[in-house]
Amino acid sequence: MTIVENYLSFVHRDRRMPLNVDLGPLHIHVYSRAVFLLWVTVAILALAGIVVLVARKRELIQKWRTWALIAPVVGLPVWLGHGTTAALAAALAVVAVTEYARLVRVRRLDTCVLVALAVLYPLAAWLRPSLLQLAPVAVLLCAAPSVLDGDVEHGAKRTAFAGFGSVWICWSLAHLVMVWPDAYLLCFAVAATDVAAWCGGKGLRRMAWARQPLSPLSPNKTVGGMVGAIIGAFVILSLLGTISIGLLVAVSIGGLFGDLLESMLKRQAQVKDAGCWLPGFGGLLDRIDSLLLVLPLAYLFG
Repeated sequence: MTIVENYLSFVHRDRRMPLNVDLGPLHIHVYSRAVFLLWVTVAILALAGIVVLVARKRELIQKWRTWALIAPVVGLPVWLGHGTTAALAAALAVVAVTEYARLVRVRRLDTCVLVALAVLYPLAAWLRPSLLQLAPVAVLLCAAPSVLDGDVEHGAKRTAFAGFGSVWICWSLAHLVMVWPDAYLLCFAVAATDVAAWCGGKGLRRMAWARQPLSPLSPNKTVGGMVGAIIGAFVILSLLGTISIGLLVAVSIGGLFGDLLESMLKRQAQVKDAGCWLPGFGGLLDRIDSLLLVLPLAYLFG
């Protein structure tokens, strides 16, 4: 067999695995790809834990602990079904829009509109996905608080920030439901690609072309990091058996652009992080910024 044939055979291999647990009243008998993702997650966390212990760096230990917490918090709702995935998306969106509102300093009434949309969009994605096509109407309705306040001085700015947040956060996170049952797979791929981008930026920094920043917004986001992201996305999507050109572009390029998008907002607000409650990462928005663009692109291209 040729290299291409071996690769295609690997990609198309059946990744369903059994999980049989019988502990008293608890009986779990599953045969699915979700079990494969479970063991891959456990293996990577275990290996990363060993590396972190050897490195003995506080920041790395904090990040590892956070990852160990994030994995089940995201994985379990997705595994349980559409409804719990919608609940997860709504919870993430509510926290994210709260951080976003503080970042861009929108008023309380505008924040209330965003919080409402943070719940309504995932609910619509679960019960009636066609309603997501009304996103442009929701953007226009974000002008309602400014219009009712008669805010001539700041109304346009408030509307722009609220409308952008409604799409960037609320509408985008609703796609966790739209891409189900591959939601966890995508979250996993985006997280792994973020690490690959960091490794690419560090590993290739000796080369002049690799040190070139992708944007003045974030000097740490370099051409080398983009190369690392593309290679990492290719490897992880191949490992997970879900690779396609569209998905590769969505995860690698979409993730990088999503990160730069948040950097633009943080630069304007003159802050390092959108929050400080998530150890090793800052705020939730700092952790999911890549995912916010990847989800709708993956749904469109994948």
